[in-house]
Amino acid sequence: MDESAERTKIEWREWGADAFEAAKDENKPILLSLSARWCSWCHEMDEKTYSIPTLAANVNDSFIPIRVDIDRHPRVRERYNMGGFPTTVFLTPEGEHLTGATFLDHDTMRQVVGQVRDLWKHKGREAAQVPRNIRDQNPPAGEVTEEIERLLVGQVEDRFDSTHGGWGDDAKFPVPRTIEFALKRDRERALATLSPITANLFDDYDGGFFRYAGTRDWNDIHHEKVLDANAALVRAYANAYLYTGEERYRDPAEKTIEYLTTTLWNGDAFGGSQQPGDGYYGGDASDRESEDAPDVDPTAFADWNALAADALLTFTAYTDDDYARRYAERTLSFLDSLVDDGVVAHYKNPGEEPAESGLLADHTHVTRAFTTAVQVLGDENATDSGYLDTAQEVADYAIDTLQQDDGAFVDGPMEGAGLLDRPLRPVDGNAAFADVLVDLSILTGESRYEETARESLGAFAGAADRIGVQVAGYGTAASRVCRKPLQILVAAPVGSDLHRAGLRIADHEKVVVPNATDTTDASGTNGRDAVRAELEAGHAYLVTEGTMSDPASTPAELNELATSFF
Repeated sequence: MDESAERTKIEWREWGADAFEAAKDENKPILLSLSARWCSWCHEMDEKTYSIPTLAANVNDSFIPIRVDIDRHPRVRERYNMGGFPTTVFLTPEGEHLTGATFLDHDTMRQVVGQVRDLWKHKGREAAQVPRNIRDQNPPAGEVTEEIERLLVGQVEDRFDSTHGGWGDDAKFPVPRTIEFALKRDRERALATLSPITANLFDDYDGGFFRYAGTRDWNDIHHEKVLDANAALVRAYANAYLYTGEERYRDPAEKTIEYLTTTLWNGDAFGGSQQPGDGYYGGDASDRESEDAPDVDPTAFADWNALAADALLTFTAYTDDDYARRYAERTLSFLDSLVDDGVVAHYKNPGEEPAESGLLADHTHVTRAFTTAVQVLGDENATDSGYLDTAQEVADYAIDTLQQDDGAFVDGPMEGAGLLDRPLRPVDGNAAFADVLVDLSILTGESRYEETARESLGAFAGAADRIGVQVAGYGTAASRVCRKPLQILVAAPVGSDLHRAGLRIADHEKVVVPNATDTTDASGTNGRDAVRAELEAGHAYLVTEGTMSDPASTPAELNELATSFF
């Protein structure tokens, strides 16, 4: 249990079968509190609501209270989130919803506790309901076509805030995957979104990005720093630098890498988050000197560390930054330690056993980190098993255990207390996994990965017109399934000028195959029109739409070919 929970007067129980059995035995509803170490409002509720002795006594007497860290239990988070954190949700002993809210002050909480107690007394389980995202699990399937990409391009344009930048009418999150989708298809809006992110969410003093802005005009900054958002933004800024060559995109990425490798580095990997110290509201250096030290969660999560490794490798590819490369390699080594026969443990923290394993997000991002490592570092530089072997092992486990009959992937094993045994098919999670499977198909030459990607996307394709701009990554994956990404076959050593030039061709969705073999198959659209050619050592080739370019022997020749190919 985290320290904030210990400061309350609530007799919190751990999530698990024991707590649910107690609720059944005592015929009491459950009060489920979803919290996070980085969440300022969660700490506020602990201090001003759950610490009130009389209220705590009512909760302890009438409910089975369960506290869940959402970072450690992402499947619980996705099934019970009421729209923000903290989430306060009341459940039946079977885990179905009675009612819920986000932050509650002590007066409101007192009223809600009384109302739920009366509801349970008079209606009991008849008042229960299953959330819509769990209940409605049959999205219309369809064909994966290029129209999906066009629909998402339209969303990027229609939902763009032309006054303040970004997407949305209320709170503004940085949505780095949407930015990357737009970088290739609507660059002006992508760059117009990075500008207010730099101006408002980037911490000029300590480095790193704050979590989000509470208003449409990028004000009311929430000063938590979370690893997954920071890693994804490093990659987005690096890709903006790839297209523009402008230092205003490289600098925030570089300073954020410094922040990650100092403040969040726990000695073996990246910690999960940093909560601002008491009284922290940003500002200049003089404002910081009297503040309490910010609280860092050292827990190293598999998916977030994989995002960080991918971002560091992406930055390395475009800049030759040796510092970023070394930390990427150390993170890859850590990730490898989390993999056991293809199963990825969700996190590692001294003295704790991982609560979860085999989650779709972990397998997706770990696969991505190792496929990026193949392209940037070369498989021969792996310290243990090959990077490509690890990527396949991790991806194959997810395919074997998480894919359903309709082609979609569920978010993890369908087992556990409450609603964890109910399937949840996340659109964004399926899109991210399909996207990396395209890379894996090209790097391995195995078409089954591309076929799996198509099946996964097809499970949602009938509802493509209802997929929002925040899930623009679905459009990225669909476009790469319909139209093979640019492939750069480099028949030259990793780190050579030719290999480095291939990494810097201005298409962040390309796939670079270093140390390409003497004979290489490069598939065209939908696997048709395969090109087979003898590759000449010391040369590089571009492949797209089933067509292979002439050989290039120098970076200048390769760049010239790329210009004519696009």
